[in-house]
Amino acid sequence: MTSRSTSRSIPRSRPATPAEDWQQAIPGLLTRDIRITEPLDHAKPADPRTIEVYARIVATPDGVDRPYLVFLQGGPGCESPRPTLSDPGFPGWLRRALDDYQLVLLDQRGTGASSPVSEPVGSPEDQAEYLTHLRADEIVEDCEDIRRHLGVQKWAALGQSFGGFTLLRYLSVHPESLDAGYFTGGLSAVGRHADEVYSATYAVMARKSEEYYARFSGDRDRIRELLDLAADGGVRTPSGDGVSPSRLRSLGHLLGASGGAERLHYLLERDPGSRGFRYDLAEMLPFGGRNPLYAVIHESSYADGCTTAWSASRTLPEAFAQDLTLLTGEHLMPEWFEEDSSLRPWAQTAEIIAHHPWPTLYDADALRAAQVPCAAAIYFNDAYVPLEFSLQTASLLPHMHPWVTSQYEHNGSNASGGGVLDRLIGLARGDIVR
Repeated sequence: MTSRSTSRSIPRSRPATPAEDWQQAIPGLLTRDIRITEPLDHAKPADPRTIEVYARIVATPDGVDRPYLVFLQGGPGCESPRPTLSDPGFPGWLRRALDDYQLVLLDQRGTGASSPVSEPVGSPEDQAEYLTHLRADEIVEDCEDIRRHLGVQKWAALGQSFGGFTLLRYLSVHPESLDAGYFTGGLSAVGRHADEVYSATYAVMARKSEEYYARFSGDRDRIRELLDLAADGGVRTPSGDGVSPSRLRSLGHLLGASGGAERLHYLLERDPGSRGFRYDLAEMLPFGGRNPLYAVIHESSYADGCTTAWSASRTLPEAFAQDLTLLTGEHLMPEWFEEDSSLRPWAQTAEIIAHHPWPTLYDADALRAAQVPCAAAIYFNDAYVPLEFSLQTASLLPHMHPWVTSQYEHNGSNASGGGVLDRLIGLARGDIVR
């Protein structure tokens, strides 16, 4: 049974956009661009600093009068995907979303076409202060201005991973602007210290490591050999950067996605001195230079009123210190900012950010009062967003319909080809009873 409903059952969110405003360059899709100027600090409107925020509206030719769904991308520090129907896997949920909505693909501030942050500007102190305004709290206020720009009273939101954290902030401060909320691997811990979150993710990664080695029995020895080679400076990227043992272990982040175990296994088959290995390794390592914000402000996404002080590094369990073959996931280590030449210019800024006292993001009382139909895919084996905290957060929302599944990993929204989103829409509308 499908939860999909016909477009005739969905009320118009606003008068249809004039046809001349739409572009038709992408086969099967209509698009139009929004660019608005936003204050850098929404809490200080007198601050003269501004940024440009970009969003792309996407619809099918017969869907330009459908309601809006704003997509909040994972990250932090990653732009929204660029839409296409020719590649069914990117993003996998796009076609399903367009059956019921026109999409607002937001480049979150600092990414993509939204005043992107690419190289440090000014002193490390000034740069760090600037980056403190690129978190979920400010992104939500950008969303509100885009919503008003579109002339709609309410819209729906889909949050993937960090985008779900942003949606949780949205529900904490502006629930009246949302008529539905869909979470895919993005129900963050509320009122918890980042140390608690990272400790929980290490426990998941220890289990995933053992499951991986049980599946590919020879790979533990291959990892040991690579770790020894890395300790001697023998593992390098195409740019010539040495890859330390701690950085090499972060390949474990691949185990958090469907197909990731196979990708890691096939990498380990290669000669570590070969060109293919070096290029593939560089592509698979997390926290690279393509999206520097992902590294520099990463831990702030779990800072609900705390200072992280390199939380992932400080909470490394003793078991991981004793057994280096236990792989890590989305655990950032401060030494990587010196090790990776693309991150090195950000080292001082990252150190300042690590000691920034972050304000709270979520309001538990407001979440309990939010009258918004919500549904969440909670992945039982999620390597990045711990199950136990997701369930606790889900219990705060009175109209939340959680769906706990082991069928998918953290990338289930894409890997399912729209199946996850279809189920969430059905749950939120009451078409599916758990």
